[in-house]
Amino acid sequence: MKANYKLSNVLGTVYRQGNIVFTPDGNSVLSPVGNRVSVFDLVNNKSFTFPFENRKNIAAIALSPDSNVLISIDEDGRALLVNYRRRVVLHHFNFHRPVKAVKFSPDGKYIAVTHDSHVQVWRTPNHLVREFAPFVLHRTYTGHHDEVLSIEWSPDSKYMCFITTSRDMTARLFTLDPLEGFRPKTFAGHRDAIVAAYFSSDGDHIYTVSRDGAVFTWKAKTPEDMGDSDDEQPGESSKSTLDANKIANTRWGVSKRHYFNQAHTKVVCATFHAPSSMLVVGFSTGVFGLWELPAFTNIHTLSISNEKISSVAINPSGEWLAFGAKKLGQLLVWEWQSESYVLKQQGHFFDMNALAYSGDGQHIATGGDDGKVKVWNTTSGFCFVTFAEHSAAVSAVEFARGGQQVLYSASLDGTVRAFDLVRYRNFRVFTSPQPVQFSCLAVDPSGEVVAAGSTDSFEVFLWSVQTGKLLDVLAGHEGPVSSLAFEPGGGNVLASGSWDKSIRLWNVFARSRNVEPFQLNSDVLSVAFRPDGKELAAATLDGQITFFDVAQGKQTTIIEGRKDISGGRKADDRVSAANNASGKSFNSLAYTADGRCLLAGGNSKYVVLYDVQEGVMLKKFQISENLSLDGTEEFLDSRRVNDAGINVDLIDDRGDESDLQDRLENYNTLPGAQRGDLSKRRYRPEARTKCIRFAPTGRAWAAASTEGLLIYSVDDNVAFDPFDLDIELTPQSIISVLSNKEFLKALVMAFRLNESPLISRVYESIPSRDIRFIAKALPVVYLERMLRFIADRMDQNSPHLEFELTWARAILGAHGRVLRDRSMEYASVLRGLQKGLGEFETVVAKLCDQNTSTLQYLIDQSRMRANQEHVSDITMTS
Repeated sequence: MKANYKLSNVLGTVYRQGNIVFTPDGNSVLSPVGNRVSVFDLVNNKSFTFPFENRKNIAAIALSPDSNVLISIDEDGRALLVNYRRRVVLHHFNFHRPVKAVKFSPDGKYIAVTHDSHVQVWRTPNHLVREFAPFVLHRTYTGHHDEVLSIEWSPDSKYMCFITTSRDMTARLFTLDPLEGFRPKTFAGHRDAIVAAYFSSDGDHIYTVSRDGAVFTWKAKTPEDMGDSDDEQPGESSKSTLDANKIANTRWGVSKRHYFNQAHTKVVCATFHAPSSMLVVGFSTGVFGLWELPAFTNIHTLSISNEKISSVAINPSGEWLAFGAKKLGQLLVWEWQSESYVLKQQGHFFDMNALAYSGDGQHIATGGDDGKVKVWNTTSGFCFVTFAEHSAAVSAVEFARGGQQVLYSASLDGTVRAFDLVRYRNFRVFTSPQPVQFSCLAVDPSGEVVAAGSTDSFEVFLWSVQTGKLLDVLAGHEGPVSSLAFEPGGGNVLASGSWDKSIRLWNVFARSRNVEPFQLNSDVLSVAFRPDGKELAAATLDGQITFFDVAQGKQTTIIEGRKDISGGRKADDRVSAANNASGKSFNSLAYTADGRCLLAGGNSKYVVLYDVQEGVMLKKFQISENLSLDGTEEFLDSRRVNDAGINVDLIDDRGDESDLQDRLENYNTLPGAQRGDLSKRRYRPEARTKCIRFAPTGRAWAAASTEGLLIYSVDDNVAFDPFDLDIELTPQSIISVLSNKEFLKALVMAFRLNESPLISRVYESIPSRDIRFIAKALPVVYLERMLRFIADRMDQNSPHLEFELTWARAILGAHGRVLRDRSMEYASVLRGLQKGLGEFETVVAKLCDQNTSTLQYLIDQSRMRANQEHVSDITMTS
């Protein structure tokens, strides 16, 4: 089995903190999710997450104007310079101070970065050349007396200058290079911290926005004003500014003062679209507004969130606005002209507890502590439906098997609910005679029976899906029921694990209730059947995984997993990570599709893949390297310990926040909860995995973790194997072979070179009459790549509909036996092909529906013409 799974996407988390950035083409938006960056393609409705990770949560990101270089900076000021197109890290750099804002110059040659009360401008490193010291400091600018909040470059590309804003209630204008007789301009007069400052497109106006809701418009002073000013510089012309650098040589003065007049609110973020002179402002009450400057005309005001808007961005065309709400984890893209959402995504407000794959692997359902059930599309990465009927935390979710579009969820509110995924409604609610909290869930393979285990009555309840009535109550456990699993084969056997250190196998359709439990040495946390139903795996609190032969009812083997899952030192631990294995155990198990391997995850930063037959660990996956989470460090950093011997990460510094709402904000007051406890000096979320599941194809698995829903998959397209290459294999040689009409040879050569444009050219050059013969002669080693290529073409809405269908039919007809015998290997490719064929069917059906009237008209006309000809023949005969 392949174990080279790599992170492909992060679902369930769309925004955490920091600034949101649009790409220069305006089609995609970049959003920080913890210590990673996700990209949402708004045109193609897809998303992906970059594979790199910052050391801590990202505080600021910036993308170069040519979309080649991305820089992401974490809370400590450590930066990663990334090749945006190839998604690889080029350089690491440390700014040594927390960074509030980072901005590329209009020509992309410089990067301006806030450095506490200073501003540093660095030369942009070359993204094509590996350099020993890529970051070269151009200049450091001083003058502010408090922390700098924002940077904005002027539109002048010849003599560039930039304006900065600060908490000291002033803005300052600096030039990139020294100018003779120039002193930095100071813009004062605001009564609160200035959030942002912007230049107009023609450079005649400068706008400053403060937290108290004031907007000042600055423009060139008149000669009378300049004569009265005490700041007149000797030798400077007072009649006209120099055309070479108009902005730097202008004497600026306040022209107008405007106010938003939003009661009981503060300005949190703002952005400006210079071509249309439109100012977008986000407030702490979740309201945003659009104003046209310099007239300060209110265009639009709308409340889009219940919490404050943390970041706002506008695309280059000025049509779409992107908003991020930190507290809700919400990302919105709003088209203000049509007043409609382009994108509206929100993750779980609290931790994610459970997940489940649909039967076809296209959807993932998640349940969280916020009581919501969300369904995500694995291809696009977007959530397309949210069910909020539960009034307490969701503990388990399961899809119905056998192709039924039904989703079940169990909750601590004492209900099990069934959701219809066709009409998106809750059509059935299952309850117990006495109110209990349900901790686990299992669905019969036939879809007729649903079972749920309770934490307080220690019983397992069975309901009929058709009638909603309670069928049976299985009693016998002496502790909370932690896990349930139906036998995959017949479905007659239900396995239940409990904290009473036992596993019970129930024959739910038999009359007898005589059950002999399997006794273990510790509390059972999770049980899982092998896909053939002949083996049962159980994870216990002592870190062991125990395997049982179901037919013979005996224990077969044990895997000691405590040392494998141990790792990561918490901030208040007194021992090293290597010696701290206490509390480390697996709380979720998942078999691979072939049953050879077992995936296990728990209260640790690691997820472990085991070979069941050999009982050995194959690979260990680290779900996060984010040092903002507790339990990710291996060793104690002595630099984080103060003179009193206290770890600075444990010191509560929330009282130092500038915003009153941030100082009053509390995360959780429930005692004993791991996601937050105000009795501690400071709360840090812990890196752990609550649930893991394998995709039905076996080529991907998902983990519900502290960072969100992590998707790991085997991507063969990323790896490039040059084994079949030789010095004579070039694009020119392939085109030469293609010109000689040696189509099969050209296609194989194109696959070896692995250049997509070249493969498309050869593919489209093959005549339709030769497709069947070439498909039959295609080597089996290229069969998967050929099917994947056809599926990708279908997914891209190819205009050559008949051509793609001909190829798909020829490949399936010629190699059907191979595809059947190796169905597991080709499962993901065949599902992609099936999806493409379904989309083609939809397109054809839609086209036929649109042309029904035209076709009916043509048929009627042909009938009328036939009738007329028949009448004329009769007339001539008579």
